[in-house]
Amino acid sequence: MPDIRHSPSSGPESPDVWGCYEPVTGSIQYVCACPATKKAALIDVVWGLDPKSYATDTAAMDQVLDLCTREGLEVVWILDTHPHADHVMASARLKELTGAPNAIGERVRDIAGLWREIYHLTNALDSERDFDRLFADGETFELGDLTVEVELTPGHTLGSITFHAGDASFVHDTLMMPDMGSTRADFPGGSAAELWDSLQSILSRPPGTRLFVGHDYGAEGRDEPAWEATVAEHLERNRHVRAGTTRAEFIATREARDATLPLPNRMLAALQINLRGGRLPEAEADGHHYLKIPVGRF
Repeated sequence: MPDIRHSPSSGPESPDVWGCYEPVTGSIQYVCACPATKKAALIDVVWGLDPKSYATDTAAMDQVLDLCTREGLEVVWILDTHPHADHVMASARLKELTGAPNAIGERVRDIAGLWREIYHLTNALDSERDFDRLFADGETFELGDLTVEVELTPGHTLGSITFHAGDASFVHDTLMMPDMGSTRADFPGGSAAELWDSLQSILSRPPGTRLFVGHDYGAEGRDEPAWEATVAEHLERNRHVRAGTTRAEFIATREARDATLPLPNRMLAALQINLRGGRLPEAEADGHHYLKIPVGRF
């Protein structure tokens, strides 16, 4: 059975949130909905990719769409917090199925520039073409009766954004659950120092703010995946950034941990697709799609 949990609204300015756990990549897909109007945003939804065969599947995104149907929700936004390295984004597919606009942070242009050079794709990765909206830091948009604020929160990538909607914040690959700490900052354009600054901004929000993280890979002593904790809970017991942690301590811990981590096994394929908004490269003369893999760059 799919692991889907509802975090209910606490009032008219508080969204209903559903988290849908995707066990293959440890990703959390979110549905954020206005309780009054039932208008919904889909956040960081996964398009399945087998890293051995490169076959794709829609099982994860189908669960999200089925949830929206069951709950009577109207999808009006398709959102991603950053170009993911560990899974393929379902953005383009969801746009085709729902007709809703897709969006990401405007610094995806800079991320595309980095990876255009790594892949040697001179004229590819056109962010303006592949996304309907490129959000700037501090920009807002409407989700039914809710106002959603966009905050640039780099570190994991140079263009990662957080969505703040009432008492809910979708903090992507910044924090993990308190028993795991934070997420890596060693990809091209990443920075442990910038991640620290982003985390301090997130943790300055009201203590009861619900923080929804991008991933959970489990933890010692905990069998079930988890993805929601409050600002207060993180400040009390997050392994990497609890109250009293210094900037220098965090950076040293994060960089030492990152030095031991391998590349995600989908990364070199996923970023080529995600920087196209979840689209495969154009089919070649034989009708098939092909990816480029840089040899010896990592």
